[in-house]
Amino acid sequence: MVLHILNRSPSMSRVFQQALDAMGTDDRLLLIEDGVQGALPQLIPYLEPVLGRLFVLKEDLVSRALEGHCDARAIVVDVDGFVSLTEEADKTVSWF
Repeated sequence: MVLHILNRSPSMSRVFQQALDAMGTDDRLLLIEDGVQGALPQLIPYLEPVLGRLFVLKEDLVSRALEGHCDARAIVVDVDGFVSLTEEADKTVSWF
């Protein structure tokens, strides 16, 4: 499994599409920094192919006043959850 880490919002960059195209069926996507905006209900359709494997960093949601505004299908993890995801992954790929 590869953990893909995306720091750009789908509303501001098309890099999310490159990440989705590169993902295998067991890979996971973690949204960090401005990427957490992708978990908002109006943007979640862009990431629909990875629902069930879509994670969002809680600390970045909090810092952007978005906590509690995510689509229910996005899995919110804290820093410890981020660490667990990296430990479970064979490798990580960052998308900027």
